[in-house]
Amino acid sequence: MSEQRFTVRRARTSDVPGIRALVEPLVQERILLGKDMVVFYEAVQEFRVAEDADGRLIGCGALHVMWEDLAEVRTLAVDREWLGHGVGHALLDRLEADARELGLSRLFCLTFEVPFFTRHGFEDMGTETVDPSVYAELVRSPDEGVAEFLDLARVKPNTLGNTRMVKRLV
Repeated sequence: MSEQRFTVRRARTSDVPGIRALVEPLVQERILLGKDMVVFYEAVQEFRVAEDADGRLIGCGALHVMWEDLAEVRTLAVDREWLGHGVGHALLDRLEADARELGLSRLFCLTFEVPFFTRHGFEDMGTETVDPSVYAELVRSPDEGVAEFLDLARVKPNTLGNTRMVKRLV
């Protein structure tokens, strides 16, 4: 399989069932939170997908803007057969390039895959927070990812064992 090639591209609405199929095993393992199909369709413009030479989806990931300088890497998933072949790295590199193009200076993720994200320059956030005026704006968001970034108590049951990580883009 390592000789097969793959490409990373912007997701299309026709990719949504494939994205959900990639994510579902990780939802079953409680690694990712499940989402309704409508949520995937609403966010399709945030997704990038990797496909093999036959056009089969083998990976996905999304970039969700949270604030003027901050976005979250979400729903990064790779087909088990393709783990260790650079698909996750290529997707994360593309999402980072998208972030730079948008003028963002920080990326956030909530993950169990600490070594993977560390290799890409992410660091444990610890108790890092944002300026109080930004916090006051962000806390109004109904988005669960924003709540995870702010480490709000209401998301604690869903985030146990995950590490809040951040990367500063140069």
